[in-house]
Amino acid sequence: MTSTTWQPSDGSVTTSPATPPAPQKPAPDARYLALRNFAISISALNVFGYTLLGFEQPWLWPIFAVLTGYVAEIAFETLTAWAYRRTPRYRGRGGRGVYEFLLPAHITALAVNMLLYANNQFWPIAFGVVVGVGAKYVLWAPISGRTRHYMNPSNFGIAVTLVLFSGWVSLAPPYEFTENANSFWRVMIPVIIITAGTTLNGLLTKRIPLIVGWLGGFLIQGFVRHWIWDVSLYGALGVMTGVAFVLFTNYMITDPGTTPMKGRNQFVFGASVATVYGVLMVFDVVYTMFYATALVCLGRGLLWWALHLRSKRQQQRAAAIRANIVGDGGTSS
Repeated sequence: MTSTTWQPSDGSVTTSPATPPAPQKPAPDARYLALRNFAISISALNVFGYTLLGFEQPWLWPIFAVLTGYVAEIAFETLTAWAYRRTPRYRGRGGRGVYEFLLPAHITALAVNMLLYANNQFWPIAFGVVVGVGAKYVLWAPISGRTRHYMNPSNFGIAVTLVLFSGWVSLAPPYEFTENANSFWRVMIPVIIITAGTTLNGLLTKRIPLIVGWLGGFLIQGFVRHWIWDVSLYGALGVMTGVAFVLFTNYMITDPGTTPMKGRNQFVFGASVATVYGVLMVFDVVYTMFYATALVCLGRGLLWWALHLRSKRQQQRAAAIRANIVGDGGTSS
C-alpha cells in the first residue's frame, strides 16, 4: 500500500489517499482439488481401460453406474436436508456447486463398476453404487468434535456386494488392467499409476504416512505368514507387484474423508488394515483387502462412538455432582 505527497500552487502539502491493496485470490480448496483430480484420474483410467487395456465389463456400464450414483447422491441429500430442515448442499452455488457436490458420487460409481465383475447383470453394480453412496448418510460418528461418515464409500459398496452376492459376483480379474498391453506398457502402467497417485496423495490428500504404514505392515504380515504358517513368500508378497494392488494403495485406502488427519494416526490406520489383512488370509478369507479396510473403518467408527458416549457419561456425572453440591449448600444454609 502506497501514498503520494504533492504540493499545489498555494504552497500547502497534501497527501493523496492510500492505494488500496490488490484483492488476493482465495487459497484453493485442497479437498476440492483432491476430489477433482481423483475424478479425472479414475475417469481417464476407465477410458483407457475400455479402449486400450482390456476391461471386460460392458462399455455402457460405467455410464449407467455414474448416472445411478448421481441419482442416489441427490436423492439421499434431498431426503436428509428435508429431515434436518436445511438447504440441500447442491443448491445455492449454481452449476459449480452441483458439479462439486457430485464428485464423490462420480468416484464411487466408477470405482465400484471398475472393480466388480457381475457378468451380464448390471443390478449388482447398481446395488454396490447405491450402498456406497448411501453409507455416507447412514454410518456417521462424532469424530474430533464433528459428525462425519467413517466408512470408505467405494470400498464399503464393493465389500457389501461381495458378501451378499458372492455366488455370482466377484472382483474384476486383475489381468484386465494390462490384458491388451505389450511388455513395455505392462511395466509402465504401474509406474504411471504410482507416480500420479504418490503426487496426488503427497500434495493434496497428505496421506503418505498412511501409505507407508500400509506397505510396511503388508511386508511384515507377509514375512510373518511365511515364517509361522509356511506360506510361500512370493505368494504372500507377489500381489504387491500387480496393478490392482497399486490402484488400491493409491486410490482406495487413502480416501481422505474416512481416514485420520494426523500423520501418526494415518500410519496406525494403514498398519491396522495390513494386520487385519494378514489375519483374514490365515483363515483363507477371499477379497481380503476390501474386507480388511471395511473392518478397520468400522472399528474406527465404533471407537469414536464409544469415546463419545463415555464423554457424555462423564459430563452427566459431573453435572449430577455439581447439582448435589448446590443442593447440599442450599439445605445447609
